[in-house]
Amino acid sequence: MDGVHLNPKSIFAELKRRNVYRVAVAYAIVGWAITQIATQVSPFFGIPNWCVRLVVILLLLGFPFALVLSWVFELTPGGLKRTEDVARHDSIVRRTGRKLDFLIIGVLLVVIGFLTYQRFAIVQKAPATPAPVREKSIAVLPFENRSDDKQNAYFADGVQDALLADLAKIADLKVISRTSVMPYKSGIARNLREIGAQLGVSYLCEGSVQRAGGSVRVSAQLIDAATDAHLWAENFDRPLDDVFAIQSEIAKAIADQLRAKLSPQEKAAIEKPPTNDLVAYDLYLRSLALFAYASDQVLAKEKLPQAARLLGEALARDPQFLFAWCLLSRVHGYMYFGGFDHTPERLDQANAAVQAALRLQPEAGEAHLALANFYYYGFLDYGRARTELAVARRTLPNDAEVFAYTGYIDRREGYWEEANRNLERSLEIDPRNFFTLQQLALTYQSQHRYADEARTYDRALAIMPRDPSTRILRAGVELDWRADIKPFQTMLAALLAEDPSVAPEVDDPFYALCERTPAAAARVLSHYPRDGLVTNGVNYPHAYWEGVIAHCQGDRPKARAAFNAARSEVQTIVKKQPDFAAALSLLGMIDAGLGRKQKALFEGRRACELLPGSKDALDGPALAANLAQIYAWTGEKELAIEQIASLERVPNFLSYGFLMLQPQWDSLRGDPRFDNIVASLAPKASNK
Repeated sequence: MDGVHLNPKSIFAELKRRNVYRVAVAYAIVGWAITQIATQVSPFFGIPNWCVRLVVILLLLGFPFALVLSWVFELTPGGLKRTEDVARHDSIVRRTGRKLDFLIIGVLLVVIGFLTYQRFAIVQKAPATPAPVREKSIAVLPFENRSDDKQNAYFADGVQDALLADLAKIADLKVISRTSVMPYKSGIARNLREIGAQLGVSYLCEGSVQRAGGSVRVSAQLIDAATDAHLWAENFDRPLDDVFAIQSEIAKAIADQLRAKLSPQEKAAIEKPPTNDLVAYDLYLRSLALFAYASDQVLAKEKLPQAARLLGEALARDPQFLFAWCLLSRVHGYMYFGGFDHTPERLDQANAAVQAALRLQPEAGEAHLALANFYYYGFLDYGRARTELAVARRTLPNDAEVFAYTGYIDRREGYWEEANRNLERSLEIDPRNFFTLQQLALTYQSQHRYADEARTYDRALAIMPRDPSTRILRAGVELDWRADIKPFQTMLAALLAEDPSVAPEVDDPFYALCERTPAAAARVLSHYPRDGLVTNGVNYPHAYWEGVIAHCQGDRPKARAAFNAARSEVQTIVKKQPDFAAALSLLGMIDAGLGRKQKALFEGRRACELLPGSKDALDGPALAANLAQIYAWTGEKELAIEQIASLERVPNFLSYGFLMLQPQWDSLRGDPRFDNIVASLAPKASNK
């Protein structure tokens, strides 16, 4: 440079004099502070991640410009001037340097204060060793659909459902099941502390999904249920195809925040998407919503075929979709067991679907749960079903259904206390599952533990106080327990006044018979579906109840006509499936009403041979009670009383109220043995 030699020492001295070092330090600290604050607050204001990244990039790009400006310009009392134009005696760089020192110290204090507050007052992250009283329990609440197209609600549900399924695979967490969180749909006011208490969890996850064209934004936050404090929050802006990767990231982030141990197998399961076809996943979710009606005898007949059709469409798009195969098997199995299509062809379809799932992923817990359902519903093979449930539990530690079905098997095998415990364990994971609560109540009913049955229905009503089926079942406890028909009559009248359309659901012929009036008979027949209702897996035709009521009223011609009509329908089922115990038992009761004694006795006894109480402790006694009715109606009084006496030694549904009030047993009244049985069932002060 024209012979000018630059002394390195003088350059560093000049950099120091011009406060370039101080500017560099101040810029770095202020930039770091801006980045920290932006990262922490952006999720709560809906600021996308790309905005935060842009801020960081601009700060990095601005750094060299700040250094150049600090070298070229100097702040003077007269304003900003080029350094070369400022005389040495006019320079205030020392004073400016001290101001920069104060700025650096001030910013550091602000940042330290913010981070301290953010750590202990707002986010309250879990310490390295969490307190033992803080259970690692979480509920994933339904995500809000922020898309313009409200039809995308299923998509938002899908993100939540997939996240929940991933978290449920982590054995170190307690994760509340889908059924219990769905009532807290977004769009309604949420009291998070109250929800946490209702679900029995320490933490809640909530979020939103916004889908637009080929992109999606998912926002999620983790909340301390006891304090409402936000522990973690993040926005994810990705292409639509990456939505399952987002959900996996959220699951791993939550597990990290809760200090949950994650095994390599669990990590791999979380990272594996259920399908790569979003349309197929949407069809699956719609099918899942339809399958929720499986326990509704009125609606299941319509909803289950719709679910099977949608699952077929999903699998046509993605034949590798494991969850869809598993659900399809269960849909077919329930159509078979529920009596909507109790045919070998339907059972074959259930088997084909579950075998397809097992071929895809032989170790998948979902596939083994579906196989357990297949053995349970298809073959009443409770031993093999229990074995498959044990396999499923290894990879589905938080699946409430695994415990619920274990409880169902327990009661069918006669392990009633174990059934109670497993159903309660299922309710710990799925505390707002209405169906499981009803099943637990019915389990107590069979044990004649009416106080426990009533308390369980009260638990259900605390969740859904307007549910008609639970309200009528709760009223019916008093009939079973104390032979008091009035609570049932009062509740039935109230329900029909509120909504007449619930009549088929709440007006039960078994209870109506206890009223013993022509008006009650006419009412229940007007409400009973013309195409019948399924009980114990077989459809009871409308004509059957016409025959029973006419028989009990002494109208033999009317009873004969009705029973003949019912026999034609049930005989068709028995001809196709001669070993269908429930259908044989129903045919036996019809033949007893028609006076075909020998046929009735053969059919009733054969049904009990096919499904004895030793094979099925739940349905076996029900068929034995049917045989007692056959004996009573065919004049075999001794055998009828012996049959009832044997039933009272095991859990069964024959209650004090039914034996006291139902007209089917009128021919036995006055016999001391029968009267003593009834008296032995009368409520006692110690009855639990």
